[in-house]
Amino acid sequence: MTTEAEEPTLTIDELAARSGVSVRTVRFYSTRGLLPPPRIGPRRVGRYGRAHLARLELIEELQLQGMTLAAIERYLRRLPPDLSAQDLAVHRAVVSSWAPEAVETVPREELGRRAGRALSDEDVRRLVAMDVVAPAADAQDAYRVDSGLLRLGVELLDVPLSQEVVLAARASLIEHSRAAARELSRLLRDAVAERDAQDVRSLSAHVQPLVVQALLTTFQRSLKREVREWLAEAEQEHTREERPPRGAPRA
Repeated sequence: MTTEAEEPTLTIDELAARSGVSVRTVRFYSTRGLLPPPRIGPRRVGRYGRAHLARLELIEELQLQGMTLAAIERYLRRLPPDLSAQDLAVHRAVVSSWAPEAVETVPREELGRRAGRALSDEDVRRLVAMDVVAPAADAQDAYRVDSGLLRLGVELLDVPLSQEVVLAARASLIEHSRAAARELSRLLRDAVAERDAQDVRSLSAHVQPLVVQALLTTFQRSLKREVREWLAEAEQEHTREERPPRGAPRA
């Protein structure tokens, strides 16, 4: 069921602006079946939602990986048709993890184009604080940026959490992901101890995307379970607060 927060509210012009593509591109993707049709609202105006935006971002990520339009069509056809925006974001994270680190130095005015939206000076300051971009030491008014991290950092700008919470979450994720990587690396090293270097490289290349997808899927499901338990506890606490004390007169 579509929640109120996921109700389609964007016109095609707004969707194009948010995704950084043209209206013509949105219509082209729709005719090719890459993008679900909009919900038709009053005055026969099509309305798009978060899932449309997430699907456009996934298509862009697939293109950045060098996939042809035909390959993207095949990839999207294999996905369940009712994936939520969150599920599509997980798929995009998996695709993004295929790309090698690519740190570039770009001028300040280029950051907005790379981010897909205008960035204020405060936005850039927060991205620097999150270690998503860094001032270039060898160029004035330029920044070193990993394009794979930039989109993630820009999305975090809209999350209603303080910068301190975002940085603490980042530190926690880095700490635990490195611990998981060390443990997995140890297990693989023990498993291939008797093989030659070529076998080890081949096995690593085969296993790495599987491990990334497994980690993302496991984390997503664990996070959903934690949120459900948290909400259930909050609901129980709310019920206890509303229940009158034993023996108290009822209204």
